[in-house]
Amino acid sequence: MQTVLICECKQEVSTFNPVPSHASDFAVSQGDDLIASHRLGGREVRGALNVFDTTPDLTAIGGYGARAFSSAGTLTAGGFAELANGFLDAVRRHRDVDAVYFAMHGAMAVEGEDDPEGHLLAASREIVGEDVPIVVSLDLHGILTDRILEHADAVVTYHTYPHVDFVSTGERAARLLVRVLREGVRPVTAKVSVPALVRGDELITETGLLGGFIGRAQEFEASADGLSAGIFIGNPFTDVAALQSHAVFVSDGDPERAATEATRLAESFWAVRERLQQPLIELGEAAARAVANEAGTVILTDAADATSSGASGDSNAVLLALREAGFKGRVLAPIVDPRAVEEAFAAGVGAAISTTVGGRMDTERFTPMPFTGRVHLLSEGRFPNESDGMIWSSGATAVLIGTTETLVVTSRSVSLFDRSLFYAHGQDPRSFDAVVVKSPHCQPSFFIEWTALSLNVDAPGSTSANLPSLGHTRCVRPIFPLDRDVSFIPRVQLFSRRRFGPRIDRAGDPE
Repeated sequence: MQTVLICECKQEVSTFNPVPSHASDFAVSQGDDLIASHRLGGREVRGALNVFDTTPDLTAIGGYGARAFSSAGTLTAGGFAELANGFLDAVRRHRDVDAVYFAMHGAMAVEGEDDPEGHLLAASREIVGEDVPIVVSLDLHGILTDRILEHADAVVTYHTYPHVDFVSTGERAARLLVRVLREGVRPVTAKVSVPALVRGDELITETGLLGGFIGRAQEFEASADGLSAGIFIGNPFTDVAALQSHAVFVSDGDPERAATEATRLAESFWAVRERLQQPLIELGEAAARAVANEAGTVILTDAADATSSGASGDSNAVLLALREAGFKGRVLAPIVDPRAVEEAFAAGVGAAISTTVGGRMDTERFTPMPFTGRVHLLSEGRFPNESDGMIWSSGATAVLIGTTETLVVTSRSVSLFDRSLFYAHGQDPRSFDAVVVKSPHCQPSFFIEWTALSLNVDAPGSTSANLPSLGHTRCVRPIFPLDRDVSFIPRVQLFSRRRFGPRIDRAGDPE
C-alpha cells in the first residue's frame, strides 16, 4: 500500500490593500478532519480524493490545511509563521509517504516573503527528500515562481475563469501524480514568461480570447506525452518581483515539444494583449446612466473593491456617486464595516440607527459615509455559498435599510463572486433597481443574464482594473500596460527533476 500526503495552503492577496491579514483569517483543519471537510466539498482536494480513493493500493493521508476565508491584504509575518509551522510539522510527521499533493493558490504574499508557496515547497522538499514526487495545483491567477518549479515535479492550473473547474483541477493533478508514482513518467516543464498584466471580459474562458488559449493547453494535455498545460495570467494586485504572465507546458520527457508549445502560446497571448484589458466607465457617468435607466435592474460592478481579489471591501464610492447623481431607486450593496455591525447588534433588530458605513479600513481611499435607517436583520454570518455549497463566514453581519439603500454589512470580507451573501440575508438582487457587485466576474446566470444594464465602474480601490492607477513598484519592469514600448522576446526556461525509476511503456513493461 502506497501513501499520498495531502496539504493545502490558499490565499489570494492584494498588496495594495493596506489592511493586513492574519492567521485568524484562515480556516485550519488537520489529519482526518482535512480529508472529511473536502469529501463533500467542491474544491481541488475533493477532486484529488476522487482519484486517490479509486486507485488500487493507494491511501490518501490528511496533513494540514489552511484556507483563507477570503482574499485579503498582505499576510503578516507572524501569521505566516504560524501557518507555515503547522504545514511543515505535518510534512515532518509524514516524511515517509510515497508522494505528496499540495493544493495552493499561487498569489499569497507575506511581509518579508514574496513567494510563500515557494518557501513551503522548498522546505517540504528538504523534508521528504529528492525522490518523493510532489505535484501542486494552482490558480491561474497564481504567480509562478522559479522556486515553485524547482521543487515541484509538476504544476497543474485551473482551465476556467470564472473558476468552475476546482474539482477537475484536483483530479488532473492527482492523475498526474499517480502516473509519476506508478508509470514512471518524467515531467519536464517549459515556462515562457510574458511581460503583461491583463484584466477584463476577454479572460472569461467560455466567451473570451483566453478560452482559445486554454483550448490549446487542453489539446496538449490530451496528447500522448502531454501531462499538464495552461496559462498563468497572475494576479495584477499582488505586486511582487515575479509578477507577470506565463505560458506553461509539462511534457513526459520531451523538453523540445514543451518548449515549442509554450513559446507559441506565449507569442499568441502577447499579440492580443491590448484586447485583454477591461474597458471602464467613469464613476460619475456610471451613476448618471443608472439614473437614466428605466428598463430594470442595473448592475454596477465595482471590481476595484473585489474582496475575492484581495480588496478591503469597505468602499462606499459607488453609493456616494449614486447619492450625488440623485438616484431614487432601491439600491442593494455589500460593505465591510465591523464597527457599524457592532452598533447594529447593540441597537437590535427593528431599531433605528444613525451611523457611518465604509471608509474605516482602507482609509487611504475612502471616508465614512453617513447612514440613517433601521436594523432589519442580524446574523452570525455563516452560510453555504451558491457556487459549491462550502460554508463561508462573513463574521457578525447586519442588514441595514435606509430610505433607498439596503446594505449587507459584514465584520470581515467574504467572497462576492456569486449572490450567496445577499440570499443568506434575505435579499434578492432581482427586487432592486441597482445592485453593487464587488467582483470582476460572476457566472452569467447570477447577474448578467437577467439584468437590464451592466456597468463596469472605474472606482477607486486596491483591485482596480485600471492597473496603471495602482502604483506598482516591485514587479518586473517594463511591463504592459504599466509602461510604454514594452518588447517581448520569448525565452524558454526548462525545469525537470528526472529522478524516478524505470519508465513504463504502453504495454506495461519497463523500458
